[in-house]
Amino acid sequence: MTGAHAIVIGEALVDVIRDAAGGIRRHAGGSPMNVAVGLGRLGIDTTLVTQLGDDDNGRMIVEHLRDSAVTIEDGSITVDPTSTATANLDASGAATYDFDLRWGIEVPVVGGADLIHTGSIGSILEPGAESVRSVFASADPSVLLSFDPNIRPAIMGDHDEVTRLVEDLAARCHVVKMSDEDAAWLYPQRSLDDIADQYIAGGTTLFAVTRGRDGCLIRTDAVEVVLPAPAVAVVDTVGAGDAFMSGLLYAILGSGLTGSVLTGRLDRAGVEHVAGIALRSAAITVARAGANPPRAGELPVEPVRSRD
Repeated sequence: MTGAHAIVIGEALVDVIRDAAGGIRRHAGGSPMNVAVGLGRLGIDTTLVTQLGDDDNGRMIVEHLRDSAVTIEDGSITVDPTSTATANLDASGAATYDFDLRWGIEVPVVGGADLIHTGSIGSILEPGAESVRSVFASADPSVLLSFDPNIRPAIMGDHDEVTRLVEDLAARCHVVKMSDEDAAWLYPQRSLDDIADQYIAGGTTLFAVTRGRDGCLIRTDAVEVVLPAPAVAVVDTVGAGDAFMSGLLYAILGSGLTGSVLTGRLDRAGVEHVAGIALRSAAITVARAGANPPRAGELPVEPVRSRD
């Protein structure tokens, strides 16, 4: 649907999902990988730079990526075991996580991208995170840069250091998305409006906060949009934020709005358009088990007029 090329950098792992009744399911996962899968399924030419083991879990992930039309960057298969994460679901379907992680990749020099996205563990956990940050520091100004901190307090370390790393990387990015839970952990007692002010002042041109059943808030320098979430029967929330992220980026790329986001000139119509698509992407995902984002036929996108 678009000639855009996206590069996603970050962890890919196997999600072990334990539900409240004691059932166990396994899915390929990891926040950046979920975003790559979401983009690939929606027709964006997508490459994932990650770290996998040459093992059964790694092969599960490779198959999942190929099924979603995602290319795996050369060098992503290593001698270390594939990372795993366990999601423990409560009776409402909300998830808490435990991790067994490997992230020591040296990210190669990337070129030819219209979009580079990173987030979560891959953007914070050393030694690999330093290599990720160097890619963003050296990116061409014409490339749309995107970041979702997707905070995992149990494994990311010291609060103040994580906050510093998040803010430093966000300052290089045009699009920053976080959940209201991320915002509350990073900035206790601060309002979402205050946090949005900080990120927009720091250079982010499109700042989004997901709010679960309450939808999302999206800010630019000139526009604030608050939209409710579509009403759906929730199966679980695994991958919902990642589906919002991939839907948001797909909407920007597929609707001809990249230039407006790069320059910070996305108007209200454009913000409402991309937010609506992102919310629909998340709604489709929470209505089925696991991190299972929509395909293009489930989430059509049309060009929208916005001043460049």
